[in-house]
Amino acid sequence: MRADMDFLSPVIAGFGVVFQPENLFYCLLGVTLGMLIGVLPGLGPAATIAVLLPITYNIEPTAAIIMLAGIFYGAQYGGTITSVLLRLPGEASSVVTAIDGHALARQGRAGSALGIAAIGSFIGGTVAIIGLTFVAPLVAGFALDFGPSEYTALALLGILLITTLGTGSPLKSILMATVGLLLATIGQDPLEGVSRLTFGVDQLLDGIDFVIVAMGLFGVGEILYNLESLRKPAEPAAAVGSVYPSRAELRESKGAITRGSVLGFLLGILPGGGATMSSMVAYAVEKRASKQPEKFGKGAIQGVAGPETANNAAATSSFIPLLTLGIPANATMAIMFGALLIQGITPGPALVAEKPDLFWGVVNSMYVGNLLLLAMSMPLIGVFVRILRVRQAILAPLTILVTMIGVYTVRMSVFDMFIMVGLGVVGYLMKKAGFEPGPLVLAFVLGGLLESSFRRSMRIFGGDVTGFLTQPITATLLAVIVLIVVVPPVLRLSKRKRQRQEENVAA
Repeated sequence: MRADMDFLSPVIAGFGVVFQPENLFYCLLGVTLGMLIGVLPGLGPAATIAVLLPITYNIEPTAAIIMLAGIFYGAQYGGTITSVLLRLPGEASSVVTAIDGHALARQGRAGSALGIAAIGSFIGGTVAIIGLTFVAPLVAGFALDFGPSEYTALALLGILLITTLGTGSPLKSILMATVGLLLATIGQDPLEGVSRLTFGVDQLLDGIDFVIVAMGLFGVGEILYNLESLRKPAEPAAAVGSVYPSRAELRESKGAITRGSVLGFLLGILPGGGATMSSMVAYAVEKRASKQPEKFGKGAIQGVAGPETANNAAATSSFIPLLTLGIPANATMAIMFGALLIQGITPGPALVAEKPDLFWGVVNSMYVGNLLLLAMSMPLIGVFVRILRVRQAILAPLTILVTMIGVYTVRMSVFDMFIMVGLGVVGYLMKKAGFEPGPLVLAFVLGGLLESSFRRSMRIFGGDVTGFLTQPITATLLAVIVLIVVVPPVLRLSKRKRQRQEENVAA
């Protein structure tokens, strides 16, 4: 009983933090901005949070993180609106929602699709928050045993999972992760003070700031890429109708929402997983579990309920590895990681014990944020539909202006503005060539942790690499890394061998 009270005390105190007027305001602001960003195709929460990072300098840390978190999970539902009405995903995680959501809209059931998405988003998010409340402290307690060698293996595992669980080509993801690691080495050596890859440019001695990388690749790069859509004729929005689903639709969606909540929570924890992968897996599971799989693609309500529930659950559970291990699970979490560092907060096992007000304030703000999303989403659908009529030619220059001002305020450096523009052009070309910036940004963030942990470990082990194998947790993580590297090629070879045998038998 005493242990339960010790656990519940900081959780309850966290609600006191949330209900402070300032924090409530930033929670409302965050989820509203998130919905707006989700509605506007192409911008996304990663780019938005990157653009807003400099603004958070003057905001109290807890309020700043509550706002940025609200933007993240609020955008998951906002992207649903354009997916259903225009078959134009505002978010990558809403791509599969567009398949059946838009089919329902053409049948005059757009309101039902949006209503089910709102309900599923609320349930999935709430289930994941409850899981976050109970799982995160356990993970943090376990991670307190982590030393330099364990963090080395964990950083390696995170980078590896980024490249293997991403939505793009594994080879391209590996290449982008390599570039990210290379960028992370620019500047002075953290232990010896020797300049690296600066090419005689004094402004690079302090390295490239994370904000510049994030705002360049996600902000400027995404805007340049999305300006190409101006050439394409816009599809007229479908009629919304009633946003309250019928009892029959709720019954049909019950199983999909349950499965989506569990899938999203579990996949969101994995580095490289996140909302996009969760929504795709949930859609595939629902199609396989359905007694009428032929309905999928033609307007199956489960094809909306499952993915929308899963992506919101994953958006929430991805905070577990970030807050407890200091390992971002996806590109947006990497930017959240940067936001925490900017505020002087180091995510990791000690965060729960050292800053319980911030930790539980952010976690509990998600309960409030989800309620706000549910309350606002249905009545405001008509308003968000009107926002779709604002031309990208107007929004893009305004966003670029805010981005340029923001990056200048980081170090009051014009040189940083040029770097950001250059990275923006690189980000645009990457997107054109099919290279996602996510692995690069994640590897850039993890690169510093990997280098410092590895070098400290080598000093502890006296330069003996085999010392990593003497640590039980490190050895286990390294074994997992080997399995991830070895098992997929073996399975592919086995499959090809079976196919050849079947072809020989058939011949």
